[in-house]
Amino acid sequence: MDARREGEPAAGKDRTTVERKSDRELIIRRIFNGPPRLVFEAWTKPELLKRWWAPKSTGVRLTSCEADVRVGGRYRFEFGHESASETMAFFGTYVEVVPHSRLVWTNDESDAGALTTVTFEEKAGKTLVVMHELYPSKEALDGVLAGMEAGMAESFDQLKPFVFLADAFKTRGLSIMFIF
Repeated sequence: MDARREGEPAAGKDRTTVERKSDRELIIRRIFNGPPRLVFEAWTKPELLKRWWAPKSTGVRLTSCEADVRVGGRYRFEFGHESASETMAFFGTYVEVVPHSRLVWTNDESDAGALTTVTFEEKAGKTLVVMHELYPSKEALDGVLAGMEAGMAESFDQLKPFVFLADAFKTRGLSIMFIF
C-alpha cells in the first residue's frame, strides 16, 4: 500500500511530476534534497533564479531577472534565444509571500496568464515543492501544456545541484558562490 498523497513523488524518487487536475489547473511536484529555506531562496533571489529557471537544452536563457519578492512587489523575467532578435517577457505581481513556505504570483503578460502558487513543505529534511497553476480557461492551459513536462523537469533538474551543495556548505558554516 502506498501512503503517498495522490500525485506526490515517492520518497527517494528524483523526478518532476506534471499533472492536469482539471480543465484549468496544473500541478507540478518535485522533492529536493535540502531544507525549505534553501529551496525558497532559490525561487526568490534573482541571481539564483537566473541559474536554473530556463531549461538550457532549449537554447533559451534568462537574460534579465527582476524580483521584488514581497506582497505587492513585482517581477519581470526576460528570456532570449540565439535565433530570436527580441526577448520575451513574463511579469506580474506577488500576491502572497510566506518565507520558506509559500509564494503566490500573477502572470500578467497576457489574458491567458495563470495564478501561480508554490508551496515548500519540509519532508524529513527534504523539501516537497508543489506548484499549482490556475489558468483563466481550458484554452489557456491547453496553449502552454505542450512541452511543459519536459521543460519543468529540466529546470528543476538544474535547481537540484544548487540546493544540495548549498545545504552541504551551509550546514558546515560555509558559504559558496555558484558559477554555472
